[in-house]
Amino acid sequence: QVQLVESGGGLVQPGGSLRLSCTASGITFSDYVMAWYRQAPGKQRELVASITNGGSANYVDSVKGRFTISRDNRKKWVYLQMDSLTFEDTAVYYCNARTPLGRYTYWAQGTQVTISS
Repeated sequence: QVQLVESGGGLVQPGGSLRLSCTASGITFSDYVMAWYRQAPGKQRELVASITNGGSANYVDSVKGRFTISRDNRKKWVYLQMDSLTFEDTAVYYCNARTPLGRYTYWAQGTQVTISS
């Protein structure tokens, strides 16, 4: 049984930082592209960042220079370090695992990130 479990969401002031973590079980972690998505109220879910098993990362333009995705293949964890947070970063964040060609994809339950003063 595949399971992705997130942690690290919460409430933070503008300019602050949060680190999201996601651990996977039931998959060969190193075979999967890991990613973070988010969905703000009234908006579609968007891809925030992704990282290949080799460590190649991509980001949506709005988070470049502020967010960093990383992974630990041995421990089966993926992280999203979020710095210089803004109100626009408020959303539910989802950890995602997918095979490179997209045949298999799995989602975590989502964690709320709220930026508020």
